[in-house]
Amino acid sequence: MQRNKSTILYFLLGSVLLISMSRCQADKTEELPIFGERTLNENGDTIYHEIPQFSFVDQDSQRITNESMNGKMYIADFFFTSCPTICPKVKAQMLRIYNDFQADTNVILLSHTIDVRHDTIPKLKKYAAKLGVSGPKWHFVTGEEAEIYGIADDYWSIALKNPDSPGGFDHSGRLLLVDDKRHMRAFCDGTDPESVDKFMERIKDLQEEYKGRASK
Repeated sequence: MQRNKSTILYFLLGSVLLISMSRCQADKTEELPIFGERTLNENGDTIYHEIPQFSFVDQDSQRITNESMNGKMYIADFFFTSCPTICPKVKAQMLRIYNDFQADTNVILLSHTIDVRHDTIPKLKKYAAKLGVSGPKWHFVTGEEAEIYGIADDYWSIALKNPDSPGGFDHSGRLLLVDDKRHMRAFCDGTDPESVDKFMERIKDLQEEYKGRASK
């Protein structure tokens, strides 16, 4: 599935903005920013970018939707099981997050396959088992190709077919932190352990934000 030129331009401009904002974010101690475009409604209130409604199926044949994430935060990424390049590196870093936040049931991992033809539910199940992870904490999801590729744009991530790329797909190794209001709050390069270190601190910051809300 190919994107049109305006969508690609939008992604590139968005990526530049995200990178510049992330440099400022690394040393923040206050509440995390909300990434993405924003508009004002007729009352002058800010309307932030939200991840749209989705419905996918995970490695345990469970339907995973926005409602599955109610009250939780989640870390999203895009991959495919036969990826010969960045996916093993990214999954090694996701496994660090899985292990470090395993006790917090409000932290969920959500990995979208971009090879929906070959990454069947049994294959995703086998992939999760090989990593030694379980469904309630880490969902490996599949669905309609157009829906997965489309939602990658909403995460400002890359997911598209390219026969000239290793494995036949272009995709980013970006990890994205989404809060319980469907807002993107942090991101990192999932192939870079130092970037992931900072990202994990942002997860902790969001945990503190949740605690602060609960105490009010």
